[in-house]
Amino acid sequence: MFNIKEKNIDLGDGRTITLETGRLARQADGAVLLKMGKTMLLATVVAAKEAKEDTDFMPLSVEYKEKYASSGRIPGGFLKRESRPSDYEILVSRLVDRTLRPLFPDDFHAETFVTINLISADIDIIPDALAGLAASAALAVSDIPFKGPISEVRIARINNKYLINPTATELKDADIDLIVGATYENILMVEGEMKEVSEAEMIEALKVAHEAIRIQCKAQIEFAQELGTTVKREYSHEVNDEQMRKKVWDETYQKCYQTAKSLTADKRKREEAFEAVVTEFLSQFTGEEEVDEAMVKRYYHEVHKEAARRLVLDENVRLDGRKPEEIRPITCEIDPLPATHGSALFTRGETQSLTTVTLGTKLDEKIIDDVLVQGSEKFTLHYNFPPFSTGEAKAARGISRREIGHGNLAHRALKNMMPPDEENPYAIRVVSDILESNGSSSMATVCAGTLALMDAGIKIRKPVSGIAMGLITDKESGKYAILSDILGDEDHLGDMDFKVTGTRDGITATQMDIKVEGLSFEILTRALEQARGGRLHILDIMQEIIAEPRPELKPHAPRIEMLTIPKDMIGALIGPGGKVIQEIQRETGTTIIVEEIDGHGDVNIFGENKEAITAALEWVKKIVTVPEVGQVYKGKVKTIVQFGAFIEILPNKDGLLHISEIDWKKIKTVDEVLKEGDEVEVKLIDIDPKTGKLKLSRKVLLPRPPREEGERKKHEEHKH
Repeated sequence: MFNIKEKNIDLGDGRTITLETGRLARQADGAVLLKMGKTMLLATVVAAKEAKEDTDFMPLSVEYKEKYASSGRIPGGFLKRESRPSDYEILVSRLVDRTLRPLFPDDFHAETFVTINLISADIDIIPDALAGLAASAALAVSDIPFKGPISEVRIARINNKYLINPTATELKDADIDLIVGATYENILMVEGEMKEVSEAEMIEALKVAHEAIRIQCKAQIEFAQELGTTVKREYSHEVNDEQMRKKVWDETYQKCYQTAKSLTADKRKREEAFEAVVTEFLSQFTGEEEVDEAMVKRYYHEVHKEAARRLVLDENVRLDGRKPEEIRPITCEIDPLPATHGSALFTRGETQSLTTVTLGTKLDEKIIDDVLVQGSEKFTLHYNFPPFSTGEAKAARGISRREIGHGNLAHRALKNMMPPDEENPYAIRVVSDILESNGSSSMATVCAGTLALMDAGIKIRKPVSGIAMGLITDKESGKYAILSDILGDEDHLGDMDFKVTGTRDGITATQMDIKVEGLSFEILTRALEQARGGRLHILDIMQEIIAEPRPELKPHAPRIEMLTIPKDMIGALIGPGGKVIQEIQRETGTTIIVEEIDGHGDVNIFGENKEAITAALEWVKKIVTVPEVGQVYKGKVKTIVQFGAFIEILPNKDGLLHISEIDWKKIKTVDEVLKEGDEVEVKLIDIDPKTGKLKLSRKVLLPRPPREEGERKKHEEHKH
């Protein structure tokens, strides 16, 4: 019934990846089950037979999905089923999409769906680095046109040793954590974070990763040959008119080139000028003469792209008049929003980020409930890209995958520079709202995020800046130009988008997408060095605005006091049914969070002003204080009995003040001296070793009255 074929890939360290086809999802155009240990990924690919009318792009959809059953879990929530994709699933989908997309033929426009399901999960095998291999293998065993194969691996440096696809446990100690996607010949995609490593160290990591990818690509080629799937389907998704193409080039190229040379820094004026060239070309066709306007604009796009690229390569000048290594004018401002806990406005050319910082308690930490990862995250960063930032007249509906991807990059850039948890009791949320965009908005987020954190008084270890690098190449002549701080047009028309973030001492995060074949490590090295110069230039400007975090939080920012208490005191602080802790919070207007960590109680007291926190702190200290013999306490009379009074010297800690210890003079009844509710100073004179009962005295704190003569003589005789 099944025609099952397998291919094994030896990772060289005792681990094996197995690719299997022919057993599952046989009606898809291609389906591969990837197995590594107990982890299994099922990748399927289906492409429509024909393209939809008027489609002139590659309509590719990549979906990575994790099944909760794969790790023996039931989803949370009311419905108890997998619903919208998590941020992690979206990020993995983007990793695969960015590597696959450049390798489909330019004229292939059929809707194509790649779906990767995690159907069995080993808790220590991270599936994100395997998803690209599974997707590519499914394409390799299909008849869908694809200039692959590709693969993706995670490269991590742990204790100065490079590991391919390390376990989740090993990854905790890594100072380099990158996912690299590549063909046998070329690197196409890089994403990851580092702990202030050098440019040379990053290049070395990419080389090690590419060697591992080559082995996996070779295995896919052999697998396709064994299956006989190297011949791909025929298709015709574009109608072309070579005579019209030549006419468009002949009549618009010089005008387009001269428009590019006008060197205006205004994005809208530049767009209008380029649009005017094609509008003038179309105006020559009368109403009787039919012309395919969409086809003309497709050819004109080729003209526009070539003109902009030749300007850089031949004249060393960019569309906005800058030199390749030149960075747009930058202005920075801190505290533009005085009611926030921290804020900054960062503007670079026509790209602008307004970023805020908000401080919260442990209750505000981000809850993570993914298939393989559960817990909470103290530091979060969100990136918003509204349509008005590019002048688009459309509604903002939900959060896009791009927003999640860019926010994740900025989060990774900053997170390793955040203060350690023991020094920072706050949950911190950074939000970047992009108000204008013309390229490099995620890097503006990193810069604005750094400024806003310092404005808030968060003791970040070092400031971080970011820059996006571009590339223009000419395959025939070998000429190339590396561009610093790219515009949106240069991203769209160029061959590379290489984002690099870091401190003065090293790289903290990177994201790279390459659209050209044959990018050498020499060019990558030069791009990284040029990025370093730009990064330092931006840090210099930022430092002029604020050199280090504010010494104190803003007056209106909430305060947190941290306290460690013995483990056996946690119950006393919380009280039966939370009665005690709720009373403290209600009376002082604070929020108190208690957790057991490493064998002790970790108490966070969160309040809007110092007086409230001080009151709550004193209350907590009294509850957890262990009574000491010889100490004097100010207590409250709780109950009066015939033989004395019970005094609460500490919260929920009562002691007996016997009637004989109330005063030096003899009293007949307790209420001669004390009444319920009275406050009285007492000394703890004894703790019963068996029962733990507290014995108190008031009279020892009172002046002893002088003895009468007769009583004194009796006392002297008794002594002798």
